[in-house]
Amino acid sequence: MVPRRRRLPARLNAHDRNRFLATLTIEPNDRVTFGLRYEDDDVLVVEKPARLVTQPGVGHEGDTLLNGLFARWGPQLQNLGAKRDFGLVHRLDKETSGLIAVALTPSAYDHMRAQFAERKVQKRYWAICHKAPNAPEGVVRLAIEELVERKNRYTSTKTGRVVRGSADAGKAAVTAYRVLQASDLGALIEARPVTGRLHQVRLHLAAIGAAVVGDELYAPKNIGEAANRLCLHACRLRFDHPTTGEPVEHRSGMPKELRKVLRRLDLDAPEL
Repeated sequence: MVPRRRRLPARLNAHDRNRFLATLTIEPNDRVTFGLRYEDDDVLVVEKPARLVTQPGVGHEGDTLLNGLFARWGPQLQNLGAKRDFGLVHRLDKETSGLIAVALTPSAYDHMRAQFAERKVQKRYWAICHKAPNAPEGVVRLAIEELVERKNRYTSTKTGRVVRGSADAGKAAVTAYRVLQASDLGALIEARPVTGRLHQVRLHLAAIGAAVVGDELYAPKNIGEAANRLCLHACRLRFDHPTTGEPVEHRSGMPKELRKVLRRLDLDAPEL
C-alpha cells in the first residue's frame, strides 16, 4: 500500500496556515529532498541523502532533513517539541546516507527511544573500505571518547577517538562486522553497531585497519581510492512498531554514486 502523504491540516485557509507556520520553532523547507519509505500515524522511515545535515545548527538553520520534515509533518513534529527532539529518535552523520526513523506522536517517540536504549533496534551499514581487515568477521569492542573543538564563540565541532586500555575514558562501544567482498583494491563490509556512539562505525573500522573510503576524519591520508563522499550507507533498519508491536523492517539499496566506487574497486553491488 502506498503511504498517504500527510501535510498541514486541509481545513486551514491560507491566512491560518501562515499563522501556524509562524509558530513553528523549526523553519519548514519544502526544497529539502529525501525519500519516504514508510508512513503511518505514528512513525516514518525516511531515506537521507549524503551531505544533508539531520537537524538544524549553526550554519544549517534552514536546510536540514528536519526542515524538510517540518514542511510535510509540521503539526505532529511541533507537538513533540524540543524535549522529544521534534521526533528524531536517532541521527546519521551529514556524510552518511540511508534510513532514519522519525516518530510522529509523543507515545511513539518514547517507545522508540526505549527500544534504542534497550538495544532492540537493528541497524546495518554498508561500508566501502580501503582494504579488508585481517579477520573476515568479528566484533570490535573499543570505547569511544568524544572530543569537542571550539571554532569560535558560536561554533564547535565534534569528533571521536578510540580509547584502548583505559576503563575510565570514553563510552563502551560495540560493532559487529563481516566482509562481504574483497579485492586487491578494497573491500565491502557490513557493519552492525550494537551501541550508538559518535562516528562509531567509522572509528571501529579504521581501528581494525579498514578505514572507510572518503572518510576525511579517520582514514589515513593519501591512501588508496579517493571519493567525493563518505562511502557509508545505512542500508537496513528494523524495530518494533511503537503501537502495534509488530516488527517493521526497511532496506535501502546502494546509492548510484557508491556503485561507481564499487566498480572502480572491482567489487559488485550487494543485494538487499
